[in-house]
Amino acid sequence: MKQTFSFHNREKLINRLEEESFDLLIVGGGINGAGVARDAASRGMKVALVEKDDFASGTSSRSSKLVHGGIRYLENLEFDLVFEALSERARLFDMAPNLVHPLRFVLPIYKGDRVGMFKMGMGMALYDLLSTYEAPELHERLNASDSMERLPLLNSKNLKGSYVYSDAYMDDDRLVIETLRSAHSYGALSASYVTAGEPIRDENKIIGIECTDGLSGKKFVVKAKHIVGSVGPWTDIYFSEVYKDWKNCLRPTKGVHITVERERVNLKQAVVMVSNDQKRIVFGIPRHEMTIFGTTDTDYKGDPKNVRAEKEDITYLLELINQYFPGAKLKEDDILASYAGVRPLVNDGSSSEGKTSREHEIWSMDDGVTLVAGGKYTTYRLIAEHVMEEVLKYFEIEDLVKFSQSASKENLNAKTSNTSMAKARSQRDFWSRHYGFSIQLIDKMIDRHGLEAFDLLERKKSGEEASEELMWVLEARHAIENCMCASLRDFYFRRAPLFLSYKDHGHQFLEAISKEFQNSFSWSEEELARQTSELKQQEAFDLNWR
Repeated sequence: MKQTFSFHNREKLINRLEEESFDLLIVGGGINGAGVARDAASRGMKVALVEKDDFASGTSSRSSKLVHGGIRYLENLEFDLVFEALSERARLFDMAPNLVHPLRFVLPIYKGDRVGMFKMGMGMALYDLLSTYEAPELHERLNASDSMERLPLLNSKNLKGSYVYSDAYMDDDRLVIETLRSAHSYGALSASYVTAGEPIRDENKIIGIECTDGLSGKKFVVKAKHIVGSVGPWTDIYFSEVYKDWKNCLRPTKGVHITVERERVNLKQAVVMVSNDQKRIVFGIPRHEMTIFGTTDTDYKGDPKNVRAEKEDITYLLELINQYFPGAKLKEDDILASYAGVRPLVNDGSSSEGKTSREHEIWSMDDGVTLVAGGKYTTYRLIAEHVMEEVLKYFEIEDLVKFSQSASKENLNAKTSNTSMAKARSQRDFWSRHYGFSIQLIDKMIDRHGLEAFDLLERKKSGEEASEELMWVLEARHAIENCMCASLRDFYFRRAPLFLSYKDHGHQFLEAISKEFQNSFSWSEEELARQTSELKQQEAFDLNWR
């Protein structure tokens, strides 16, 4: 019987990584690494993946949380990139409807903007065309008064009108986890908190990687026919140690986001704001729990693990938001949380951060290693497909036949297909009556888990009172048993939106959630205190600008 994707099975997982040999070893547990693992495993390959921290702990949980074509890339004439992204957006609506949700975006145009109504209208028409008219809704043009009806708090001074178009928002961290769960269902072995170190060579070929278990300190070798490196902003750092003649290929840029309570800037639709220098775009993205504003786009030279928002990033975002919504009068005290990530952009020599291409690049090395960097979150499945095309060139003819069929276009989870989502919604009233949760909380669980929400609800124990707190406890039970969640920090930052969406960062539920983790992992009081301290340290680090 196949084991669940649970941290409880980690010891057996580490033993298998040490004892078995694999067709493919992937270094890096972000979205691209997860996508490659799923694609390869679905072909029948024996796949291993190692990640030095929690899955999605780097850039992959610190994005704008959008699935979009990138309308601004049309100005750079990156038509192929936009077309690919729009095609993949449509596919993700089917693959993961519990994680990817349609959203309308309002783009106001003001007198003096570099791109006026006519030129923007042409761009919108092209955007619809490149989507092959499969967007949830096509674009619409609004005059100034209609724009104000759509966004009542919008600055009306010199407003010429706006365009409204369709894209989508997502749960970026959970998309990584669900992709890895799907890879696991195909037989892939994925281990977090395992650091990849020195490559093991047989003459001129790398045949494995020496790894270190970050929890026990144990060293072991994972043997594989081929290696894929997908370490995002750590690409130059890691591979300059593997290859002495490595030439840095990235232009890392920092992106900062903030979250505020929904009612502070009550957006019914997302908004696109353009910076005063007309070079950067900042989104305002309404979600169930909060509104996200971001992102910044500045060159970053430091260690990616140390990236965080600085005072000037916060000031920049607040000034732009208040310029577009002067009635909001947002202040630092209104900010619930902030987060920052490093984009692993491939350096194309562009003059500015914003103009640097979001295209991915793949390098095939002579020693049996394939590297991937760059790319848009939206196209992760396609990037994985391109990586596998390169990987298969290293295999024998008989393997090419055996590994030729990928299932990467299938649903990530049968319980979250569009059909399953509809079935779950048809059960909402019954589930509300039977389990005692409000319709609103049931809807939240269905939106996040589809028909799998039933599995969460079935974890409710006799005598437990249905409440918002219990909902998050059920989420914790699910994350521990099915989502390789190992710590309070993992849960609060990458399995649930607690840090970002509550004024107290979800600490009102901390005692109950901590007890769940303590019981599940048999933590001592000392370990529980250490886990709580680690969570608070991460929160303090991300909010250091305060």
